[in-house]
Amino acid sequence: MAIQQTLIIIKPDGLVKSLTGNIISRLSEAKLTIMGAKVVRVTRDQAARHYEHLKDQPFFEELIQYIVGDVHKTHRVLALVYQGDEAIAKIRDIVGETNPEKANPVSIRGAYGRITTSGVFENVVHASSSPEDAEKEIKLWFEPEEIVEDLYPVKEITLDNIKKTAWA
Repeated sequence: MAIQQTLIIIKPDGLVKSLTGNIISRLSEAKLTIMGAKVVRVTRDQAARHYEHLKDQPFFEELIQYIVGDVHKTHRVLALVYQGDEAIAKIRDIVGETNPEKANPVSIRGAYGRITTSGVFENVVHASSSPEDAEKEIKLWFEPEEIVEDLYPVKEITLDNIKKTAWA
């Protein structure tokens, strides 16, 4: 068994559909520990960095508009960090496949997701797919002090004469 961290984002469509409670309840079935949680107003830069691996896809711009909240008129997401044994596989089993039409109907994405006419998966949640992706994503969405325990190496930096902790 491997202790892992994973990032989950409840996307704008999940918030608009008032699914937050249902999603967190379902995620709790994994018996993992919440290490961080926050509501985020997603910037275009943050969205582009998160979906950098899809930048050459024809739906990239619509995907960015979706995650920043332009499509559903809610400019926020709920970002969560979970930790525990085999966290990534456990969470991905609960959330289901990325494509809502291929996801198990009892999974979060299978029950609540859809595909737009232009091919964007409005799949309600994001879940990290590997330990490497989880680390990159957690460092993109959270500052070290927003996580209740040290997950990754940090360093002290000075910014505008203020000392703070940053990811190493």
